[in-house]
Amino acid sequence: MRAIVVTAAVLAGVGLSGCGMTKMSTREQLVATPATCVAQRFDVYFADSEAGLTPAARQAIGATAELLKGCKINRVQVLGLADARGGQAANLNLSERRAQAVAAALTEAGWPAPVFDVSAAGDSGATTDAGVREPLRRRTEVLVEAVNPT
Repeated sequence: MRAIVVTAAVLAGVGLSGCGMTKMSTREQLVATPATCVAQRFDVYFADSEAGLTPAARQAIGATAELLKGCKINRVQVLGLADARGGQAANLNLSERRAQAVAAALTEAGWPAPVFDVSAAGDSGATTDAGVREPLRRRTEVLVEAVNPT
């Protein structure tokens, strides 16, 4: 650790300003606490052919709800997805149920229901070889527009 500090001090003393570098900022200027009341995106994953929330899904929803506690939630987009297995109608139904489950959990967490835009893509855009499963498609994407309360 000491070698790193000494090396940094030596480099600072050498005068790197001739290389086009500007004066170093203070630590307080460089390290800032990230704003929490900003747009957030998170995914909620589901078990194969299921629309029920897993413990991990409930944890992701709870963590995001806690993070944005005190923020004004302007809009929440919830998009349900499904893999390419099964028929088109069944996948659309499954992704709708997934999106509704996430929206209901967010509402239970205290988010305002009128700001929800719930939709489903089913298996649209999902491609697979015969027998290949796509766990990354078994999810709901959540986009949250949050701002500081006024």
